[in-house]
Amino acid sequence: MDVQYFFDKETSTLTYIVYDAKTRDAIIIDPVLNYSAETDKTTTDSLKLVTDFIKLHNLHPIYSLETHAHADHLSSSHHLKDIYPDIKIAISKHIVTVQKAFKDIVHMPVEFKPDGSQFDKLIEDDEDFSAGSIKIHAIPTPGHTPACMSFHINNMVFTGDALFIEDGGTGRCDFPNGSAEDLYHSIHENLYSLPENTIVFVGHDYQPNGRELRFETTIGASKRSNCHLKSETTKDEYVNFREARDKTLKTPKLLVPSIRVNINAGIVLEEKN
Repeated sequence: MDVQYFFDKETSTLTYIVYDAKTRDAIIIDPVLNYSAETDKTTTDSLKLVTDFIKLHNLHPIYSLETHAHADHLSSSHHLKDIYPDIKIAISKHIVTVQKAFKDIVHMPVEFKPDGSQFDKLIEDDEDFSAGSIKIHAIPTPGHTPACMSFHINNMVFTGDALFIEDGGTGRCDFPNGSAEDLYHSIHENLYSLPENTIVFVGHDYQPNGRELRFETTIGASKRSNCHLKSETTKDEYVNFREARDKTLKTPKLLVPSIRVNINAGIVLEEKN
């Protein structure tokens, strides 16, 4: 199984294509739609990199998988569906909880239904499913949001905003229905129970101290060296640290436009005059 990464510098977001070079089956994880807050306009520069790669390698994209409803960038899943009508947009079944929590906060239209029906597939916790020849195990990793999910494929796991590179730590837990205790269990029990040589692909890299981009580590390295949560870190230690740190963090500048689009399966809502 092969992996191609794409890095959106503006939001420090990683998008991945996982594909089988023999069968050409592919999935896209966390595709980005570029957005300017100054002009309130979207562009598809990041998406074009993805679609150009798909075209170059003659891939057949089966799923656009969202690790969660992102609060810092817009998803281009719906744009992918416009290009590849057969692709299915999938997210954790717990997106319903997120939709209900944010519906009024981000001023969704009255006709918006917080029932997950905007997505083609709602993924069950610990569900095994396939994208052609690609076998996927869905690992629930709530805490950053209730709908966070990591995707375990062969010896790789795509962790979204749950677990970052060792010097990046873990995701914040101060959004509605977020929980530092939940994230501790998600990482310490669900992710750290994977084999230590499992390759971790993260959802963001903020390049602390200006270092070069890193998007790949291992479960073993994370357990030994993650700056927020090591294998020996206790729940109380982590929860106290995470909750104190979250009180110092600013609200993501694209939270409202991001959530409006992302709980709606990537559909950009037109403002009514």
